[in-house]
Amino acid sequence: MKSVTGRRMAKLAEVKGWKLARINGSHHIYTMEGRFERPVIPIHGNSVLKIGLQKSLMKIIPVSEEEL
Repeated sequence: MKSVTGRRMAKLAEVKGWKLARINGSHHIYTMEGRFERPVIPIHGNSVLKIGLQKSLMKIIPVSEEEL
């Protein structure tokens, strides 16, 4: 699986229709009307996301491996 940064995942979330609700430190919290999940994407410079968090965000947003 390709590793992605928090910035890239945040851009993918916005393309899929998620709206940035608020920022708490370096964590960007997204919402979407009609969905109860709130993906929290950590943006720590150019650091890549850990694999478990990346898989979880890919399910919630949803993003396929080809889109990464």
